[in-house]
Order: sequence, then C-alpha cells, then structure tokens
Amino acid sequence: MVKQATSLSVVIPVYNELGNLSLLHQRVSDVMSSMNIEYEIVYVDDGSTDGSFPLLEQLAATDLHVKVVGLSRNFGQTAALAAGVAHSSGEILILLDADLQNDPADIPRLLARLEEGYDLVSGWRRRRRGDGWLRCLLSRLANLLVSRIAGIAIHDLGCTLKVYRRAVFAHVPLYGEMHRLLAAYAALAGARIAEVEVTHHPRYAGRSHYGLSRTLKVLLDLLILKFYRSFATRPQQLLGLPGLLALALGMAFLPLALVLPLLARRPRVGSWSGPVLLGGAGCCCFSLLSLQLSVLAEMLMRTYHESQNKRPYVVRCLVSGAERCECW
Repeated sequence: MVKQATSLSVVIPVYNELGNLSLLHQRVSDVMSSMNIEYEIVYVDDGSTDGSFPLLEQLAATDLHVKVVGLSRNFGQTAALAAGVAHSSGEILILLDADLQNDPADIPRLLARLEEGYDLVSGWRRRRRGDGWLRCLLSRLANLLVSRIAGIAIHDLGCTLKVYRRAVFAHVPLYGEMHRLLAAYAALAGARIAEVEVTHHPRYAGRSHYGLSRTLKVLLDLLILKFYRSFATRPQQLLGLPGLLALALGMAFLPLALVLPLLARRPRVGSWSGPVLLGGAGCCCFSLLSLQLSVLAEMLMRTYHESQNKRPYVVRCLVSGAERCECW
C-alpha cells in the first residue's frame, strides 16, 4: 500500500522509558501542533520490558498522529532508528531521544535552519546537564576526532536531536551502530550540514542507557569511518602500499645479509647476518601476504558495488537547458 505523504515525521526510539513517555508525548505534540503542519510521531519500541509498549499502544489509540513500531526484541538504537525511518512517510525526518534530555521546543529552530538549504541540521548540546565531567571530556575528544576524520565542523555528533531530509537516508544506510556517526557518513555522501545550539536537560526519569563504554565503541567506529572515507572504493591501496614497502625492505635486507659474512673480520658485524636475513625474509613474506590480501579486498569491493548496483558518486542535481532537476 502506498503511504500517505506526510510533511514531517518525528522518529523516537524507545527502550524502557515508561516514566518519560507521557510527558514526552505531550511536549512533542504541543510543539508539532503549534506549527500548523501535517505531521506524524513514530515511536519505535526496541524490546522494552518495563511496560512502555502498552502505553505506546494507548497513545496510538487516542492520537491519530501516532504510529507505533514494536520490535520483537532489543536490537539497538541504530536498528530502532532504521525501523522508524522505514515506517515513516515524511519528507523531513526529526530524530529525537525519549529520555527528555532533548527539548522538543528546539525543533522549530532546527527546521528553520534546514530551510536555508541544508540537508541535515544537528543539535549541539553546548551546555550538557546531568552528564559527568569525564563523560563530557571523552565526548569532546571523540567529536574532535570524528570531525577531523570526516572533515566536518560539528561539535556534537552524539546528539540524537537532528533534522534530516529523507533523501539523506537513500545514500546512508543504517546498520550496525552507525547512529553515532550518522552525520559523518552523511557528510561523506555530500550532505550539506549545519548545527544549531539546543537545550539539554538532566534525564527526567529512569536511568541512562549510555556508559563510558560508548566512547570506546566510537573509537572503533572511527576505524571504519576512516576506511570508508579513504579506501572504500580502492581497498587495494590500504594493503598494497605497505606490501610494496615491505617488499622493498626485504629486497634490501637480503643482499645485506650476504655481504655481512664477508665482513666477518669484525665479529660484531658478522653476527648481524642471521637477524638481517630473518628480517628480510619476514618482510618478503609480509609483502606477499599483503599484496594477496589487497587483490582479494579489491575483488570483494568490486563484487559488492556491482551486486548492489552502487555508484562511486552521488548526483545532487541535473541541469539541461533551463530545466533543473533536484536529485538529492
């Protein structure tokens, strides 16, 4: 069935947020209805065990703007966001946490900035409330690293409160734990990104689902982001270049190992022959493995792109004569 077009879709992942849902829904509904625009609120229950889903069912029964997606178990925030996006119908999507730390009253300001020609507007929790100093410090360091790697000037990639044009998700699929770096991947696809300072509150009820381990996971995600940005379409360079360097070192070490015994008059020099020979052989073996893996990686990536009909580029618009077609 073709979904009815909706101007705005608010997507809210929910996991054990029973104490926050009633007030959250009231605040989101007040803000959305005040804008006099057609909207929907998509709640995604990510396998809650505290009674959140029955309350969401009640909200859906009393408010025609509400749609509830119940997942069979806890799949994680990225999967919940992906489910919400897939079951929404708006051309503009607003992502929001259910813990009431993000203020729905900031949504109109983010939407106004989006209308200035951006594809994604991210919230910036400049003054964070309820988070410890260590968590804030690690978050700032992680954001700095992500910004450097992705090449975007964003202060707070971890803020869930963001506004997207639906076309962004056509070029940035959601899987794994990509929600943490969603803006970075969107930037790599060519999205125009802006940032707006938003209000941040202490958690209203319940306990936080984020710990310091989240920052460590971000560091691991950075490796994938770096690979995606630099080597996604040319993985052979990632392994091939070190392989060639190791081969050059090995070819230099092996002749040196043959020359050193001729200098055996100096015992210290002659004793270096064995270690140099082993080092040269090790470099040659490493180079062969790296070159073989680089060829295999290249074949896998080409197979992936061809089987998925992926293109190594993203077209923003097409211009022919006086006609202009927006593709993004």
